[in-house]
Amino acid sequence: MRAIHQPALFQEDRKIIAESFSADAEIVFACGTTLDILKTCPDSFAKLIITSPPYNIGKEYETQTNLDNYLSEIEPVLQQIVRVLSINGSLCWQVGNYVEKSEVFPLDVYFYPLFKKLGLKLRNRIIWTFEHGLHCSVRFSGRYETLLWFTKSDDYVFNLDSVRVPSKYPGKTHFKPGPKYGQPSGNPLGKNPSDVWKLMLHEWETGLWNIPNVKANHPEKTLHPCQFPIELVERCVLALTDKNDWILDPFSGVGSAMLAAVRHDRRAMGCEREKKYIEEAKKRMNLLFSGELPYRPLGKPVRQPTEREKVSKIPDIWLMEKIQ
Repeated sequence: MRAIHQPALFQEDRKIIAESFSADAEIVFACGTTLDILKTCPDSFAKLIITSPPYNIGKEYETQTNLDNYLSEIEPVLQQIVRVLSINGSLCWQVGNYVEKSEVFPLDVYFYPLFKKLGLKLRNRIIWTFEHGLHCSVRFSGRYETLLWFTKSDDYVFNLDSVRVPSKYPGKTHFKPGPKYGQPSGNPLGKNPSDVWKLMLHEWETGLWNIPNVKANHPEKTLHPCQFPIELVERCVLALTDKNDWILDPFSGVGSAMLAAVRHDRRAMGCEREKKYIEEAKKRMNLLFSGELPYRPLGKPVRQPTEREKVSKIPDIWLMEKIQ
């Protein structure tokens, strides 16, 4: 193992960065195939495994194959993922849709029985929605992806107070006669969020998880064609892990999940076969350490266009055509 010492972001000591798993490391950038890397890792070390696996939709980092082949090829990886997951840990598996000849195959539906067969228990099926993306002409444009939250047992970490949302009616009181009559009926820290979240006006808001996807004008955009928003991972990190826990992304890309982990004083490991993405992830980690990482803050309201902007106005030619 070759370790490189870097200044820590929030602590006076120094982070130990390694290229393969080590119990002494705090950040691991492992370059190679996911299956080979995971086979070298110890059982039950990761408190949270969070990832967005290759979707088999023909992006530059994928080899498109039929859906049955895709699932059978990834199944050995799933077995290793479950092996390295802590008994009281969580798996967050974010997927979209596989599309063939304009027919949509929701990947979460196909992955669920695979994880169920491996003994995991589904706690939530969370919808992440975004407002921008490719437009379709033969069906409605896709604007969501699905995050499946599994646990390995019934004894799992869930820090509810870290993810409570502001109450819509904090002044609501108990109305039934009894010792609590007239007292506030909610929790002073906020309420338990649903499994469908929307982040618009507050850091934690009820509704859909409305988090912008990382496209050309997103502050976190890198060379990767399909990367995680750091903000999305942070929600899972805060709710499902404690400080100093290991967080693993088995398809880490440019390291967004690792960045989210390190920002909140967790240990992070990523597996990535493309060296250019590993290098980009390391650059981003260095920028995080120096305080210069382009980053969309957790809970920042999704920007809404105003009437003063040209792009938000109806073109004059459209108005003329409507009149005619």
